[in-house]
Amino acid sequence: MFEGQPKGLWALALANTGERFGYYTMLAVFALFLQANFGFATGTASTIYSTFLMLVYFLPVIGGIAADKWGFGRMVTTGILIMFAGYLLLSIPLGGNGVAIAVMCAALLLVSLGTGLFKGNLQVMVGRLYDEPQFASRRDSGFSLFYMAINIGAMFAPTAAIGIMNWAQNDLGISESDSYHFAFAVACASLIVSIAIYYAFKSWFSHVLEGEGKKDEKAQVVDTLTPAETKERIICLCLVFAVVIFFWMAFHQNGLTLTFFARDYTQTSSEGLQSMMFDVTNLVAAIFIVYGLFSLFQSKTSKGKSIAALVVAAAAGFLIYKFNAISGSVDVKAPIFQQFNPCFVVMLTPVSVGVFSWLAKKNLEPSSPKKIGLGMLVAACGFFIMIGASIGLLLPDAQTAAIEAGGDVTRVSANWLVSTYLVLTFAELLLSPIGISFVSKVAPPKYAGLMMGLWFASTAIGNFLVQIPGLLWGANVQLIYIWAVLAGICLVSALFIFSILKKLEKVA
Repeated sequence: MFEGQPKGLWALALANTGERFGYYTMLAVFALFLQANFGFATGTASTIYSTFLMLVYFLPVIGGIAADKWGFGRMVTTGILIMFAGYLLLSIPLGGNGVAIAVMCAALLLVSLGTGLFKGNLQVMVGRLYDEPQFASRRDSGFSLFYMAINIGAMFAPTAAIGIMNWAQNDLGISESDSYHFAFAVACASLIVSIAIYYAFKSWFSHVLEGEGKKDEKAQVVDTLTPAETKERIICLCLVFAVVIFFWMAFHQNGLTLTFFARDYTQTSSEGLQSMMFDVTNLVAAIFIVYGLFSLFQSKTSKGKSIAALVVAAAAGFLIYKFNAISGSVDVKAPIFQQFNPCFVVMLTPVSVGVFSWLAKKNLEPSSPKKIGLGMLVAACGFFIMIGASIGLLLPDAQTAAIEAGGDVTRVSANWLVSTYLVLTFAELLLSPIGISFVSKVAPPKYAGLMMGLWFASTAIGNFLVQIPGLLWGANVQLIYIWAVLAGICLVSALFIFSILKKLEKVA
């Protein structure tokens, strides 16, 4: 799985890992911060949250256009600097007055613009690594590995956010509303690490940036497509972008309605074996076991097999030790559930790559467009799980009133949410890295930056629509209807993809 990949992949992936760690540390608590610090109602917080996500994923369009003109490497560096300024403003505790709101809005704009210059352009650079013939057949697996690596940063983000907030409150005597700013400050530090990695290993990928900034070398972009072929490819990409809108509308409920569900409807403590999954070190050990087992069966040398077996044994021993040390219950806070999606991405990527590699050898691997359609079907299944979890629960307003009154309220097992995140991660692995790979392969060369930007623009529209379930929540709609809307959207999108599958496969 790891063999035969360009080494520039690892440098770019690690640079993105640092940036994603900071971003998801901030995002893990952002919706809760809006309510705790400013007292915003659920609907208002949902609108601000979704608008920010929209900007984060829309501005790569501008970033792509800028990169096509001035160079991808230059825009990546500029983006990191602008993001740093935004996170720095967010880390300043100014209270909940009008000035604080204005500074927050300015900070969000800077973070959005910086991400727009950084995120899409870095992924175009990854795609260019696979333009070389010796790496072309590994494009899909390469993007899956890239996606896995950046989720390592996201996996530790919720634990980091909760940990630094607890430290600020308990050791420094900071209020809860002010403690959020310490979580935002973590993003500043992570960007320093990110830019350091980018420049330390730049020689590994510098060949994809050759000629940038030289006006007389625009001919470096070789485009052999006819105008008709270019038009056909752009139309096909736009059709995929239309479907991606609804996937992200559903998927990014993890920071909004799924977090509200974790806060208001999910058990706030855990015991026994179940409690182990709320300790990120246990999840890391489980990941080591998965990777160790893959290495054990795939290694071609006895030394490699021995090392893999030792890793599996050590990780298993660690988990047994942690299980025997369990005493009492552990507190379960709402943001911690956001660690499961990136954890599952890291854990399941070798499974996904392995399965599709095995199918490829038998000439049975689904095409990239078909994988995207299957991803939408799987996403629908995730929200059917939430429908099952929500049967018989109170309306949001009634639940909130009961909690505030200190009365007994019905709370469901954490396993419902964890199972939902597991299924949604399967969907994400089928759609997101494969979709990015599809764009990098199909996009006409002279519009590479723009097309990758439009991929993120479709994500942006989906992120703006994230607020719709949040508004339904704020309007006191039955939970099962909220999840049913999301499941239905995913099903319709899947049917649309399958209806145009032949057209998409023609250009893939």
